[in-house]
Amino acid sequence: MAKMVSPDAISTILANPSPDSSSDLPEIIVQVVDLKPTGNRYMFSANDGKMKIKGILQSSLSSEVISGSIQNLGLIRIIDYTLNDIPTKNEKYLIVTKCEVVSPALEVEYKAEVKSEDTGIVLKPRQEETGIVLKPKQEETGIVLKPKQEYQTKSAAQIVHEQSGNMAPTARMAMTRRIQPLVSLNPYQGNWTIKVRVTSKGNMRTYKNARGEGCVFNVELTDEDGTQIQATMFNEAAKKFFDKFELGKVYYISKGTLRVANKQFKTVQNDYEMNLNENSQVEEASNEEAFIPEIKFNFVPIDELGPYVNGRELVDVIGVVQSVSPTMSIRRKSNNETVPKRDITIADETKKTVVVSLWNDLATHVGQELLDMADKSPVVAIKSLKVGDFQGVSLSALSKSNIVVNPDLPEAKKLRSWYDSEGKETSLASIGSGMSPSAKSGARSMYTDRVSLLHITSNLSLGEEKPVFFSLKAYISFIKPDQTMWYRACKTCNKKVTEAFGSGYWCEGCQKNDAECSLRYIMALKVSDASGEAWLSTFNDQAEKILGCSADELDKLKSEEGETAYQMKLKEATWVPHLFRVSVAQQEYNNEKRQRITVRAIAPVDYAAESKYLLEEMSKMNIAM
Repeated sequence: MAKMVSPDAISTILANPSPDSSSDLPEIIVQVVDLKPTGNRYMFSANDGKMKIKGILQSSLSSEVISGSIQNLGLIRIIDYTLNDIPTKNEKYLIVTKCEVVSPALEVEYKAEVKSEDTGIVLKPRQEETGIVLKPKQEETGIVLKPKQEYQTKSAAQIVHEQSGNMAPTARMAMTRRIQPLVSLNPYQGNWTIKVRVTSKGNMRTYKNARGEGCVFNVELTDEDGTQIQATMFNEAAKKFFDKFELGKVYYISKGTLRVANKQFKTVQNDYEMNLNENSQVEEASNEEAFIPEIKFNFVPIDELGPYVNGRELVDVIGVVQSVSPTMSIRRKSNNETVPKRDITIADETKKTVVVSLWNDLATHVGQELLDMADKSPVVAIKSLKVGDFQGVSLSALSKSNIVVNPDLPEAKKLRSWYDSEGKETSLASIGSGMSPSAKSGARSMYTDRVSLLHITSNLSLGEEKPVFFSLKAYISFIKPDQTMWYRACKTCNKKVTEAFGSGYWCEGCQKNDAECSLRYIMALKVSDASGEAWLSTFNDQAEKILGCSADELDKLKSEEGETAYQMKLKEATWVPHLFRVSVAQQEYNNEKRQRITVRAIAPVDYAAESKYLLEEMSKMNIAM
């Protein structure tokens, strides 16, 4: 074999836990053993025949494992890495950020053989081994172990200091630290520096909770690879950096921390979110060549927009422009301000159309450009759109939305080919035209993705990465009467309120005290079908349809007519068939992952439509009569 495992490779890594990019480390080739997935990454042990160390391949290398390039028992050359201490464990982890495949899987796990002096390995005296680094011996084929101080006499910082003299702080930060891509960051890393552009900046917000009052704001950061991350700052850090961060400018950032992103509130595609405190370093890259981040899209087909309606998650779409409206002036209710608006209608290969509303500069500039070329049916790729329920399903641009006209993307070329060959002659329908008013809360057709309860409950991996959606036909078999059926909500924003000191109710969202509040359902119920049963979580709108009354009305019934009347009301709702549109996601409870099935829309059974659906399903079975 042309390439073999580097002797003492693990010792070299341990002696150089975070090498600078300027370091001239020897070649590090290790064997990959115990390779196994963990989330969207892969864990393994790096083996040099003498020692092993646990490691993690960054998510950007997962495709190499999936394609079979990196194999268990195979050899890799480690090009870039960081050695991190795990705070909760007394051990070190090797974070591999860049590597090359040297060899496919060997037959067995490699173990170094103990040989005599003929092996060509020469050991220097022990007192010199202050930091062991491998270096080729000039006159022999073996390897000499030499002291690290002979190998590297000056640090990168020392060299830069000598060369740069009184260089500006920003340039010093750029030259003395490795700039790491956002995709390589994780919560276990210590020191890192990133170079990013501010692509979205939020407003300074104030909050009030049991620990007191404070302020917070966040920014969205994008590096030159197009990877994004959300950074949040509280209190002193928020005051320190709010004026520092300017939209569109490029910065070097270090001394921040990462944590797993809250999927409910994240606005970018990243497993982690960043926190900056008052000790974090933020320097504008004002004297360096700027870069324009590559826009990365995660397109959602138009006919799959339904589950995102009125949700927090933003979507990216691509489509052929069908029509462009003139600019309209819309007056905002909040401040009576007039803003320009323009609607465009786009279509894709699903043969569905959707209206996208553009606002402000997007309406006047990009919108005018699209109007001028509307007769040519340009392709547009749009990033970060909010999905609303106007006319069933509609899209609306935000201040952070990006529009690329006729992008140089494989998806755009494929869409253009489809439209030119058949799409422009095809009958297209609006995505919202087939939806009933009761389905506006996120439902696609109640007959789309129809599955049994067993399909969901038997597949525990569903919803690991992001929620998945299904349709069900099931009977409500049980509603537990002694559960917490509702919560006290603000009458303005529907968020939870707490009892204020003295009297009234305090709303954190509206930052005000109200004399009254309303009750909103948050109810769990058991449903059954022919395959099994499952517990579903329902919220106010769906629960009202199930019970036929509001939470305030049910509370009044319970207090005035007693427990018997209350339980009878719940029992009346059982053993009634319904069509459910549900989301399935993973939830962690006491360090254990559990399925959470949430009702997003509910409708009574339309037996004519149900019969048509069953006949269509039977026709797909190709049963010989």
